Amino acid sequence: MFSTKKKTPFFNLFFAFATILLLVQCKKDEVIAGQSLPQNNAISNAKKDSLKKVEVEKPVVKYAAFIFPKEKKDSAMAAFNEEFSKDEQYSILALNRLDLKNKWRADTLAIPDKIDATLMSYSPFPNHLEILKEVHKIVLFSYPIQAYALYENGNLVKWGPTSMGSKKAQTKRGLTFANWKKELAISTVDKNWKLPFNFNIHNNLGIGWHQYDLPGYPASHSCLRLLLEDAKYLYNWADQWVLNKGGATVKAHGTPVIIFGDYKWGAKKPWKNLIQDPKSNDISVDELNEIIKPDLEKILEEQKNTDAVRSEQASIPTVEKPAA
Repeated sequence: MFSTKKKTPFFNLFFAFATILLLVQCKKDEVIAGQSLPQNNAISNAKKDSLKKVEVEKPVVKYAAFIFPKEKKDSAMAAFNEEFSKDEQYSILALNRLDLKNKWRADTLAIPDKIDATLMSYSPFPNHLEILKEVHKIVLFSYPIQAYALYENGNLVKWGPTSMGSKKAQTKRGLTFANWKKELAISTVDKNWKLPFNFNIHNNLGIGWHQYDLPGYPASHSCLRLLLEDAKYLYNWADQWVLNKGGATVKAHGTPVIIFGDYKWGAKKPWKNLIQDPKSNDISVDELNEIIKPDLEKILEEQKNTDAVRSEQASIPTVEKPAA
């Protein structure tokens, strides 16, 4: 056996020497790290951008079932009204594709474990879509989950519930563009139907989005029904078309709109699946990429033209009328 007492001075000396080398190396590393070394800015910026574009994992929201038995619906509704404020009811009903007027239609509601008035915590749409990074604005309407989403340069800014065309009067799928808007329109189907914050997207077909009843399923005559606050928001957020002189032809299109997918008629309502699986309504980035990709070139082409037209309009000086 070796004597540790004889080895101690040597080990102390070795340890001190090793420590000095380590400190010198660390100092060199600090100097190198602090130097303004030439860098490829494009690569550096690309790395930063790529980090920003990573989809942030959404917090998991858990849902419970609130059941309204047919034989005890009145008492169940009374309990619901007592437990939740009007604002909380608004958010819960929106998740279940209902408005306050139609809450009596509820049989089973998915109730989130936390109430978010913006609904963003419950979004079934991705927070970011890289494929849309060059698209100023776009509206997506999903038939399968009866929901819309608004994106600005690929970033989700808002989403909400909708009631799209019924089985006999389905909303036309595919790419279209926002046309004209009217704060209060009258339905061409029934003159008694008032349509607040109407924004047309199919001029010949008379289809647009506007406020109207959300009964918890696709029930419209081809239009896209929204909650009142959502209809107001989209009314001010989306851009209209620009017409040529005389108004007979389109000079520039408004905000692009894509309507996609198929609703499972007669099946369990998709939002009720949230009770068992909080991610059951989620639409993936890959799925949306496949939907958007065929129309992206057209969208960017029309956007370029619209930007040029609006820039031209902005450069025309306004002529002030002489004072009387």
